[in-house]
This record gives sequence, structure tokens and C-alpha cells, in this order.
Amino acid sequence: MSDDLQIFQNVCPRNCYETCGILSTVENGKLIKVEGNPMHGYTQGRLCAKGYAYTEYVYSPQRLKYPLRQFPRGSGNWQRISWSEALEMIASKMIDLHDLYGSNLACGYNKFTGNIGILHQATEGMFRGLGSHTKTHGDFCLAAGEDGLHYNRGKTQLRDPEEMVNAKAIVLWGVNPARTAVHQWNFINRARDKGAKLLVIDPLFTPTAAQGDIYLQIRPGTDGLLAMAVLKYLQEQGQLDQDYIEENLHGWEAFQSYLKEEVSLEEASLVTGVPLEGIRDLAELYLQSPCATWVGYGLQRYSNGGQTVRGIDALVALTKNQHHEGGGLYYSNFPKLFPETIKNFTRPQGEKDIVERSLDINHFAQEALALKDPPLKLLWIASHNPLSQAQNLQHWQKLFKQLELIVVVDLFMNETTAEADLVLPAATPFEEYDLQSSYWHQWIALNQKAISPYYEARSDLEIARNLTQVLNDHRPNFSSFPYLLTALDWIKGELTPEALNQLEIDSWEDLLQGPRKLKLDKTTDNKQSYSTESGKFQLMSGDAKKSQLPALVRFQEQKITSPYPLRLLTPQSLLRLHSQYRVLTWLDIGQKTTRVELNPQDAEQRELKEKDHVIVFNDRGSCFRKVKINPYLPTGLVVMTQGDSTNQLLAGQSTDMGIRTAGARGAAFYDSWVEVKKK
Repeated sequence: MSDDLQIFQNVCPRNCYETCGILSTVENGKLIKVEGNPMHGYTQGRLCAKGYAYTEYVYSPQRLKYPLRQFPRGSGNWQRISWSEALEMIASKMIDLHDLYGSNLACGYNKFTGNIGILHQATEGMFRGLGSHTKTHGDFCLAAGEDGLHYNRGKTQLRDPEEMVNAKAIVLWGVNPARTAVHQWNFINRARDKGAKLLVIDPLFTPTAAQGDIYLQIRPGTDGLLAMAVLKYLQEQGQLDQDYIEENLHGWEAFQSYLKEEVSLEEASLVTGVPLEGIRDLAELYLQSPCATWVGYGLQRYSNGGQTVRGIDALVALTKNQHHEGGGLYYSNFPKLFPETIKNFTRPQGEKDIVERSLDINHFAQEALALKDPPLKLLWIASHNPLSQAQNLQHWQKLFKQLELIVVVDLFMNETTAEADLVLPAATPFEEYDLQSSYWHQWIALNQKAISPYYEARSDLEIARNLTQVLNDHRPNFSSFPYLLTALDWIKGELTPEALNQLEIDSWEDLLQGPRKLKLDKTTDNKQSYSTESGKFQLMSGDAKKSQLPALVRFQEQKITSPYPLRLLTPQSLLRLHSQYRVLTWLDIGQKTTRVELNPQDAEQRELKEKDHVIVFNDRGSCFRKVKINPYLPTGLVVMTQGDSTNQLLAGQSTDMGIRTAGARGAAFYDSWVEVKKK
């Protein structure tokens, strides 16, 4: 190997199941190739198309190179400025607002998961250092299901996804790994090679559904009723172990009564759209223990999402599949490994009377507009493109008008940067150190800095350090953020003795040799492992009742009142992730992100034909699309992929759960209704 050729270990930090290990080849300081890291035991040396496109991502001519100032806001009149000018402008505004209002509450941030690396929590840490400030809480995707699982199980570790290889049957419920988690197919296919059956449940005939042994096309929002119907069938057939239930589950008597009196197989088939034969097929699959059930996040994008996850989880528990390796519920696996001190560092003892105003990220703009004493005047946006992803855009537009300074940190221009006063160029993963874990698999990896930053790009941590120093130069001790600590200092701090032990390493340097898998307790769930008030799996939850939710696991029917006739579903695009990657020519292979899919019957009723130009609209907004006739799409549904103005149509509805886990209910994106007409 040439002296000028080096290989570095990197990690894809996107909000994705995979968190892939990467090997980066650098020649003369330039990234020339990326490939999968074979030492990563989950991704095993493979990347998705987005991963292989990282070299274009890094050197895209559309990447932001320098800090930019726009004046007036929204005019498109951009001026290149220096970092010192940008930081001075921000620091001066922060200090002025502090002097005007007596605290830093008028300053706030809106940040989400554009990069899930631990050191990207530097944004939260930077604002924590200001003392009183305004921040976000909540979760778009996971909160409803996480709450549902808590009410059933308490704090219970879910499955290592690699164990799916040992399943005899696999149910993919509302998840499309052929598009969103391609590496899991390795473990699914290995199980199928040994004879496992694959059943897919989804309203859409996805690429994943096409590969199943059985596909059940279900009506949106009725998944909980399907789970109840399966349990009703199994109970009638005498297939549920009464002794096991008595020992391990709480609330069976009330739940059994519910199944007997309120669940009808015929009615369930009519409501869900799943034929009786499909209900029986699904029930028989759950008897082929171990049966693995992967619950997708789309299930929570309805107003009954949390209760739906509770119901599916109850099906898993009542069929005893949670007790066998390979079986059980697969959902998420956030490791409680790192202290995340970069956003939770200890404040100086002298800081008193700190107020942190926290706004629901799902309704951030509305809640920000209602703030008084003081109002929100400075907003910092990072790892998020709310004008492409958030709901209730009219509130965002109104909020932007009241703000005195909008700062956006990003790599490319987008809908949100276009409304900023200042745009700061962000670094890619190859230009910074970080520490990465996954919310799906159990592998932890170090992300090395492989190349120098692109032009004047900086990491979130570097920006936080630089701004804190400027603030404290102007006014000593204005911020308590430990800005002298480097990226490696923070990484060393995260690797506590407990973390090192679970990773079976001696120091952070060992991660330079490759990713490591967490050493987890391999015991399966049993009576003692449920940290609930009863010590058992709870079909009846007192915690849920205290939260003014149904105590009993049951199907929660949706009440639809929209005047618009078509339900809108907005799944992920194959070669994008929300609004990320859309500028890359390598991934431009004719993706139809500007089309709307309709069932032939719905199209005919509206006198629409293939490739017709149409307007998709409701009382919240509208967007233009081309018609794609999809004979596999159920009537009453339209499908548009995420991004590109789709969010204008979202209804702003909330899920039934999420407060306990994330402090706010999740976003019911799929409870949005539209009409389509020829343009």
C-alpha cells in the first residue's frame, strides 16, 4: 500500500436501522472510496446504495463551503462571511437577548436525528451551558410504541436482531426491510434456508411483501384488531396454555372476557380486509415457535399506534414466543450504555434558578408562538429540516416572522436553510470523530476523522466549542459548556469502566481495531424479568390507567371525521432518507418522488390517467404530482414518498401514547386525508 494511501474506520450516522460500518480509503488527503467494514458483525462488509454514494456526498458541488448570511431573510441574497463574523453575530445577539430579558430563555434550538452520533449532542450541550434556555422534547417515530411496550413489560430488553436467524417463522408487521433495513435480510434469509416461513403484513404491496411466503394486505390503522382476532382464534381452538398464562401474565380474566364478548372473527375480517383464511394462517404461524415478530415504526403513525403495539406484543407473549431464542418481539434496542455527558455535563455549583423550557417537537412552532416572558427570539436548527418534515407549516411561517435570528447548521441548501439569517456549513462523518451505536443492533463503533474538513465546514462539536469561547471572551463565564474538551476527550468520557466491560475492551483505542458488540444478558424474558407493578406481562396495566389510557390491551378503533376521501401514506423513498441525499446524481436513477400513486378505481372516479398532472390537496396545503396507477394499492389510499412538499398535507394529529417515554405523544402522520384532481 502506498504511503499516501490510508484506510480509516467510519460509521454511517443516519437515522436508520443499520448504522453501517464503513472502511474509507483516503489518498493524498482525499476520500476516494468507501466500502463496508467486514469486521462489523451486523452489516458484515456491505453498504446500501446511499452508503456507497458517500464519496459524492462529501465532494458534491452543492455542499455548503462557507458561512453565509442572508439579508433580508428569505430574499435569496446570500453573502459569504467569515466564521469569526458569524460567531460574533450570534454571540452578540445572545448577549443582547440575555440583557434584555434577564436570562437566555429567548434562545432555543430545534434539533432532531439528521446525525445520531453521540458527539452531535454538542448542540444540546452548548445550550445547556447557557443555563436557562428553550429546547425540544418528543419523538416523531418511536414514542407511542415505546410507551405501549412499557405498559406491557416495564423495562425489558428486546431481541438482538441477529437472533432472528434461529426463528422457525417470521412475521414482518408493518416493516419494509427491502427498502429500509437491507442488512436484516441476511438473517431472515438464513432462517428461511432452514425452513422458516415468512409472512408480511402491510397495507402496501412492498418489495418485502413480494418476497413473503404469505402476504396479508391490511387496512391502515386496523393492525391491533388483527392481533385480537388471531388471539380469539387461538383461544377458541384451545391453543393458549392456561397454566403458562396464569403464571406469567396479569389481567387474563378481563382480557379473555374482551375477546369473547367484543371480538368477532367475521367482523375483524371485514374491518381489517384480511380474509378469515389469512387470520388462520397467521395464527398457525405463531404456533411454530420460535416465531419472530418485527413491528415496524409505521404502525405508530396512526392515532391508535401505541395501543396497536400493545396488542401485537400481547399476541407474542400469549403464544410464549418471547421465551425462545429467535422468537419474540423485535422493535428497537437503545443501549443504555453511555452517560452522554456532552449533553448532561455537571453544571457549576453557582448556577441557580435555571429554567429549561421544553417544547414538543411535533408541535414546536405552535408552542413557540405561545411563549411569553420572554418570547422565543433566537432559534438554532441542526440535524433537522422542519420545513420538509414538520407538520403545521403555517405556524412555522408565522414563527419565523417573529424571530430575530435564525441559525441553521447543514451540509446543503434546503427548504429550512432558505429561511435562515445565517447558515453554517456542517462536516460529514469523514471529517470528524464520533462514537456510534444503533437503535436496532448491538454493535458499537468509533468513527474516525479520515479527511480534513471540506472548505470551511465544521462539526457540531467544533461549532459549539467556538461559539462558547466567543461568548466567554465577551462576557466571562457566560456559558459553562466545557469548550476546552476535544472530541477524543468526550469519547474517552463516554467509555466508562462499565461500558468498557460490556464491550470487552480496555480503552477507546481498542475500537480503532474495529467495531465491538455489546456483551448482553442472554436470558430470555420470564416472570422475574418484567419490571411491572405485577411482576408479570401486563394485559391490564395500572400505569396505563394512571396515564388516562385504556388499562386493558384491546383494539382502539379510529374515529375518522375528515371531509377528504383519500388517506395519505408517506413511506420512505428507496434512495433518500427524509430530505437527505436528494442532491446526489449517483442516486438519481429515475426515482419517482414527484408522483402520487392511486388505485385504478379511485383514478377512474376522478377521470385520471397514468402520468396526468394533478394537484393533491386538503385544507392545509397542496402539491403537484404526476399520477401513477397502482393496481396493488387498496381503494381509498394514495401514496407519496416523504419529502418534496409532502409534509404540507400532514394533518398535525397525535398518537395515543408517547408522553411517558418522550414527554409528548408521537406524530400520527398517517391520519392525513386528501383529495386529488387534475391540474
